[in-house]
Amino acid sequence: MNRLPPLLSAALLLGLAAPVLAQAPPGLTESERREGAQAHPQILQQFGGAMSGPVANYVRGVGQKIAVQSGGGARAQDYNVTLLNSNVNNAFAIPGGYVYITRQLLALMNDEAELAFVMGHEVAHVAARHGQKRQNRAMLSNILAGVAGAITGSDLVGRGAGLVAGLTTLGYSREQERQADSLGVRYLATAGYDPLGSVDSLAALGAQTALEARLKGQSGAEPSKWLSTHPANEERVARIRGEAQTLLPRAGARAHNRDAFLNAIDGLAYDDDPAEGVVQGSSFRHGGLQLALSAPAGYVLGNGAEALSGRGPNGASFEFRAATTRAGDLNAIAAARWQQLGVTAPPMRATSINGLDAVTGSIRAGTNQGPVEATLTVYRWTPQLAFTLIAIAPQGQAAAIAPVAASVRKLSAQEIGTIRTRRIQVVRVAASDTVQGLAARMAYDDDRLARFLTLNQLAGNARLQAGDRVKLVVWR
Repeated sequence: MNRLPPLLSAALLLGLAAPVLAQAPPGLTESERREGAQAHPQILQQFGGAMSGPVANYVRGVGQKIAVQSGGGARAQDYNVTLLNSNVNNAFAIPGGYVYITRQLLALMNDEAELAFVMGHEVAHVAARHGQKRQNRAMLSNILAGVAGAITGSDLVGRGAGLVAGLTTLGYSREQERQADSLGVRYLATAGYDPLGSVDSLAALGAQTALEARLKGQSGAEPSKWLSTHPANEERVARIRGEAQTLLPRAGARAHNRDAFLNAIDGLAYDDDPAEGVVQGSSFRHGGLQLALSAPAGYVLGNGAEALSGRGPNGASFEFRAATTRAGDLNAIAAARWQQLGVTAPPMRATSINGLDAVTGSIRAGTNQGPVEATLTVYRWTPQLAFTLIAIAPQGQAAAIAPVAASVRKLSAQEIGTIRTRRIQVVRVAASDTVQGLAARMAYDDDRLARFLTLNQLAGNARLQAGDRVKLVVWR
């Protein structure tokens, strides 16, 4: 949930500063430059903002090093490379030379060559002007609705999601993705990296996708956002491996720069940023807002850029987001939310929940998954801030999700002091260390071994050598 302060970006952001135009890569038009510059602040808002400091500078340097390989006289300063403070595995590019990667995807990589391939793939989309070619087919992409639909299976929540210009990777054709892969491998080789780093990065993404699907109890993998519209991962890996091998004789030093990469990401936030709230199991805690929310056992929570979402095992789902109270009282906020969801507002009942003034009301509606009961609860948090919770359950099963609305409360100072965040910690393997022992230090309650192996791209029978460096996710 976003900054400004957390949970309030959509409600309190009254205007955006005039964007600074990045110098467009050669061959791109003035309109492309302006299009990218106008979308840039929207993307920062959508994906948690831009990170700064040494790790962001490192990513920018790698991205710009790769960008100059794209030909046509491209210069490093032609590309604006941004590290996004997002817990989603994603990377994308938009016209005008804007390239993005999330910290979550960065942490999944294991050396600089892998990062360079991701950057090269996205630079290739810009250099090949794929954004302009696809806009002839679709001008807008409802990103939030796509995410909400995946979580809830209901079009009610999707209707309430905001539109963002269709400038992210969602929407590239398979052929454009293949071309970006091929160009990315070439950029990798001409920049002096091992072109097989492309294979490693794709394998890491595929393994993470499979792990996340299994942890969520899905029989089929829900792709990472970076893989969602790309060719099937097995096909990509095989094809890119063949292309990379043909470039090996010309790849020069074939650098990986693993130590430089690991040094850069050591201490990087992983999963939720505490400034945006932290999910632990089926509970959510936000120290800055003194906010607590819990779902029944078995719910999967997703801390998104503008909302906290949850999906239950019985098909129930919810979405929790902020609203300002400037628009009026709680009933006015409720009416606006029902309208945003595209349904007729029912009567709302005043109540008190854990000492908070609130109003609540329910409707029955049809969705693409069948008839549901939807309950909206609006909480007054401060004179300037309210929260809305829309809970949706199959008809006759609303009681299963009712505990979510009843759980919203304010945290005590003592509880706030116990909130921690997960961070990447790079450790050197000692002679006495084992894979199982290192995995036991991962900051999770489940599947620690699988998480450790996937994070480090290790096989199940891997044997570590003393002095090796590996990544852990630890509580800090």
